[in-house]
Amino acid sequence: MKSDIEIAHDTTELPITEIAQQIGLSEKQLIPYGHDKAKIDAASLANAPRQGKLILVTSINPTPAGEGKTTVTIGLVDAINRLGKSAIGALREPSMGPVFGLKGGATGGGFAQVIPMDDINLHFTGDIHAVSAAHNLLAAVLDNHLHQGNALQIDPDNIFWRRVLDMNDRALRQVTLGKGRINGPERDSGFDITASSEIMAILTLSKNLSDLKKRLGRIVVALNVKGEPVTVADLKVAGALTAVLKDAINPNLVQSLEHSPFIIHGGPFANIAQGTNSVIATDTALKLADYAVTEAGFGSDLGGEKFMDVKVPVLGKEPDAVVLVATIKALKFHAGVALADLGQKDVAAVKKGMANLDRHLNAMTRYGKPVVVALNKFASDDMEEIRAVKNFVENEKGLKMEIATSFVDGFEGSLELAKTVIAAADNHHFFMPLYHADDTIEDKMTTIIEKIYGGKNYELSDRAVSDLAELKANGWDKLPVVIAKTPNSLTDDSKIHGAPSGFTIHIRRFIPKIGAGFVVAMAGKVLMMPGLGKVPAAEKIDVDENGQITGLS
Repeated sequence: MKSDIEIAHDTTELPITEIAQQIGLSEKQLIPYGHDKAKIDAASLANAPRQGKLILVTSINPTPAGEGKTTVTIGLVDAINRLGKSAIGALREPSMGPVFGLKGGATGGGFAQVIPMDDINLHFTGDIHAVSAAHNLLAAVLDNHLHQGNALQIDPDNIFWRRVLDMNDRALRQVTLGKGRINGPERDSGFDITASSEIMAILTLSKNLSDLKKRLGRIVVALNVKGEPVTVADLKVAGALTAVLKDAINPNLVQSLEHSPFIIHGGPFANIAQGTNSVIATDTALKLADYAVTEAGFGSDLGGEKFMDVKVPVLGKEPDAVVLVATIKALKFHAGVALADLGQKDVAAVKKGMANLDRHLNAMTRYGKPVVVALNKFASDDMEEIRAVKNFVENEKGLKMEIATSFVDGFEGSLELAKTVIAAADNHHFFMPLYHADDTIEDKMTTIIEKIYGGKNYELSDRAVSDLAELKANGWDKLPVVIAKTPNSLTDDSKIHGAPSGFTIHIRRFIPKIGAGFVVAMAGKVLMMPGLGKVPAAEKIDVDENGQITGLS
């Protein structure tokens, strides 16, 4: 079988104007970025009614073998369209950090991809660069304010705002700013990855340009010497930041290999942010199709929970059905099977590993919406192993399971899944939020840890205790909580797999994201700036004399 990028390059793309026509968009509603991608003028759809049902795709805890959540999402959209319904996919934009690191790209794989995959995985339409520029403009203005006399009396030891870069670069996690007599004042700081920026979170949660500007103005960059918050509005640059982002707020239209429409917009990570594409992108898909199919990053314990508890209240629309992706290999991995042995038949390990699947099914069914399991089938999977999973899902859990083979078979590999998901989404079920909006931060964390992770409680560091006191003093203790933790485990320890119970989540600090409208609880050793692996994917990527990129996946 050809590589992902070879398959993508062999596909003849339709002009993006034809894709737009499929979903009722006029040329005036498009802002072209070449022939194969365009931005949609979101303002032109502001008053259009929603007509579609919302499908959320999430998964069990990811493993090094890869679960193919995006591949399943793309195959599902293609299949729904082939069944005579209209479907639009709504995905996040890939960060170049993971593209050049270990994970690789995020445009699907095999015969279930979105294209142009090399553009999408690299610079695309410049949205992430715009977020970086806006974030670092604010950092420059902040440090300039300190240099020019510090009229706002900002406490240098209580500055939250660091700088960002869309790259995995561990050397920049901790830096000293202002070294040299004319460059001060000197202070410790560092860089985070752009996907973790509050501005990325704001971009993806804003409903329009006006909302974006208001949210940017509410960003708390520091505390002053009295312990009072200092905001972007205080620094008088909300307008300038909005100017940098005025084009980035419009969602991007591309297509799949099967020429299904996809809207790709925003890229917050689910382990350190809310992990979903933009409210505007999802809203646009709901207005233009019978079914909007979106995904949340990593497993349901991260992206799935944050979609339900952070995005849904802003979007004003809950999913009509949830698709939970699992693989035979992942179940074996969560049973303790070594990575090198995952291709060997082991029914007992599959059954043991289903404890992780069970935990995620329990987490998602708590919200009251129908859940369908998509078993992403690999060539090495044995039918006895598959039957064991199907028996568990359908006979023990009372849910539906379908096999997905979109990677190899394209849309045909997801037709049965599509039929099952459509049937599930057509049955009305009441949405049940996990917690109440006016619950305290402590109560919200306890609920997430107990009901989603399967843990028992949390423990706060001395810094977290101090942070929590500041949150309460400023009236921020009723905001939603985004727990930032490893995606590889239900716990905050990446080495603990399966479905442990009764564990403690260790919170080392709280970070207020007032513009975004939530508080981040930093758990375990999760980092805001990833590093590159021993053999980064960048070593495999090349360009030939004709400008054709190779090695990108």
